Amino acid sequence: MKVLHINAGLEDGGGKNHILSLLSQFDSSVAELLVLEEGIIAEEAKKLGITVHTLKQQSRYDLSILKRLAQFINDHSFDIVHTHGARANLIFSLIHKKVPALWFTTVHSDPTLDFMNRGVKGYVFTQLNLASLKKADHLIVVTDSLIKPLCDLGINKEKITVIYNGLQFGSPLVKATKTNKQFTLTCVARLHPIKGHELLLESLDAARFSDFTLNLVGDGELRSALEKKVQELNMQDRVHFLGFLNKPQVDVTIKNSDLTLLASYNEGFPMVLLESANQKVPFIATSVGDISLLVPDKQYGWCVPAGSTESLTKALNEAYDEWENGTLETKGELVYQLASTQFSLKKFYDATLALYETFIHA
Repeated sequence: MKVLHINAGLEDGGGKNHILSLLSQFDSSVAELLVLEEGIIAEEAKKLGITVHTLKQQSRYDLSILKRLAQFINDHSFDIVHTHGARANLIFSLIHKKVPALWFTTVHSDPTLDFMNRGVKGYVFTQLNLASLKKADHLIVVTDSLIKPLCDLGINKEKITVIYNGLQFGSPLVKATKTNKQFTLTCVARLHPIKGHELLLESLDAARFSDFTLNLVGDGELRSALEKKVQELNMQDRVHFLGFLNKPQVDVTIKNSDLTLLASYNEGFPMVLLESANQKVPFIATSVGDISLLVPDKQYGWCVPAGSTESLTKALNEAYDEWENGTLETKGELVYQLASTQFSLKKFYDATLALYETFIHA
């Protein structure tokens, strides 16, 4: 069996970690990676010993690569092509009838929302991606909650399999200081409307404590608007925009935090929460996707309704009280035990391999 994973190559969030962690488990003779452009994914994949190919697409509109891509897949006799992301989906949809390989695609979030607030261009990209998804032989979703939206688009439920993200859990890093002088919070998410940063800032402004530090890890289209929001709320000394960080830097930032935050309006099963659990740092997250599987009750952390400033503020106040009382770390230990048992990288890999083999031997 030979599998080719395809991605645009510029992904720098949970999708990147999903692809790289999965491919790191496969023998290089079984699974390889092809990126449309050189970028962070190719760079990190090579460091992991993953076989990487680059098509050097000049832009997302460059279709001159189609013939080369089809020839490459056929010449290397790949049995399965596994795409990740809207651009990879579209590009392969244009040639999939010219190659005998089975087509799998992973859906990480609600595809109707991926290009929200992007105007006409966003609408067009959304429609192209939805049309591409319908052509795939099989879809993998990272959360059970994505099945219904996909079925509503006309995709047969039998073509969909849920495989949760997994992480290689290990010994947490050592915290720089045993106790932070200020309540230290970190949110790792691209600066996009779907991630709820503005609501997070408003909830912090409404909280009854002000001695906090908030690290915002990630970049995106909302950066200037969020920087302006921080100024309006007079939080510029407490909110730090750290931009893009590599994985080791993210791990260190999380470990040196008391709590991580995710205020998204839509998610699948975020890798960043597994990364937080691996560092034994509890979190407040919105109850979207299957996040509640990591927070079965309040012993483990907080799962609040999406879009509710009141609920998020209440959770922040409760977390602050636990930080002051020295009981917050207990939640971190519990969520680590749960996540490392239920959502290991081995389970993620085994489920993916089993699905591939089911189709290959059908």
